[in-house]
Amino acid sequence: MSVHPIENRYYYHEMRRIFTEEARLQKMLDVEAALSWAQAQLGLIPPEASEEIGRKAKTMYVRLERVKELERLLDHDIMALVSALSEVCEGGAGGYVHLGATSYDIVDTALALQIRDALEVLERDLKELLRALVEQAEAHKKTLCMGRTHGQHAIPTTYGMKFAIWACEVSRHLERLGECRRRALVGKMSGAVGTMAGFGPEGFEIQKLTMEKLGLKPADITNQVVQRDIHAELQCLLALIAGTLDKIGREIRNLQRTEISEVYEPFSAGQVGSSTMPHKRNPHKSERICGLARIIRASVLPSLETIALEHERDLTNSSVERITIPEGFILTDYILRQMISIIRGLEFDYENIGRNIDLSLGLPMTERIMIELVRKGMGRQEAHEMLRRLAMRCWREKRSLREVILEDEEASSLIDREELEEWLRPEGYIGTAVEQVERVTRKLVELWLD
Repeated sequence: MSVHPIENRYYYHEMRRIFTEEARLQKMLDVEAALSWAQAQLGLIPPEASEEIGRKAKTMYVRLERVKELERLLDHDIMALVSALSEVCEGGAGGYVHLGATSYDIVDTALALQIRDALEVLERDLKELLRALVEQAEAHKKTLCMGRTHGQHAIPTTYGMKFAIWACEVSRHLERLGECRRRALVGKMSGAVGTMAGFGPEGFEIQKLTMEKLGLKPADITNQVVQRDIHAELQCLLALIAGTLDKIGREIRNLQRTEISEVYEPFSAGQVGSSTMPHKRNPHKSERICGLARIIRASVLPSLETIALEHERDLTNSSVERITIPEGFILTDYILRQMISIIRGLEFDYENIGRNIDLSLGLPMTERIMIELVRKGMGRQEAHEMLRRLAMRCWREKRSLREVILEDEEASSLIDREELEEWLRPEGYIGTAVEQVERVTRKLVELWLD
């Protein structure tokens, strides 16, 4: 029976499969097989022994249950693996398994193989989210809405701007992923403290051939482990991605508030919002994303703590990484795919979008009016103060800016009615929003989606 929600609730099969116990076991067997192949290439072990090890280094022969049984006896997971592989190899080949290696030659190199697979899935899903955001940015590049700062109406913007900004952020995550990949996809075959003493003078060549067989780069230099700044950086990448998804989810949740009601996450015909309130249409998918993002971010600190291992290594990283790395990748992939579904299914209430633009009595246009007055020769500070005074009157009296300006002796002497009508048009004050969206989406398509 499963206990952790990443086993039964918050996962997609493709990513979870990478981090199952059986998948991890197979990656470690792959490393053992690659090591024996490299040693055979150099004439250090008989070719037939390497061939037998390669044949038997499969979970159909080395059963997970047997490895666990041996671990209970030996209290050492990698020695259990070595023993389980050795006992199924025939013709004396078992005596050459793990020759010269240390446990973390196997563990860290196998982990790099898992990370490689996980980053491929993550990269594909990031590109899919990017595509969904670019499509929404293009579709809504002219969809006028009220911009908000500090939770208050600011000046008009477009929904295309929101999506384009998020898309650029996802693009930066793709760049970061590429940088992390270059540093993370390294393995080691350097022995107990990194000196390669157990491999003799062929140490460099054994490591090189082993990594070539596995499609990894050799780490430049190690002690008993690949240094943990690499893995901490990956956790930071996952946290950054989660932060973006949290931000998008929060925006959707806020825009779905009853008092705003501009955008809604998808809601199926038979979906239930509340067990007691039949009318509820809760943004629970976005809320779930925001909640899980907290877990992903929280994994950064223990991951950073694993950098400071003692001497040539201690074991304090192991227990942490058995949790943070699978959990981080599985949860990030889950909320990423959930967000793709949300973005593609967003619903817009254009009537409420327009209503909210009109809600602030025309006050979001004070910046434009101030700038136009400066162009007519009024001092910027003077114009700002006059409009601040008029805006406060609008709030007090709950009257529109148009009315208050036309009634005010100073303001009406500077602004005629025709000018005012033009300056109060929100669609006339979105600057280069449409052009910015078009430029960004073009760039992102060329970079990632062509």
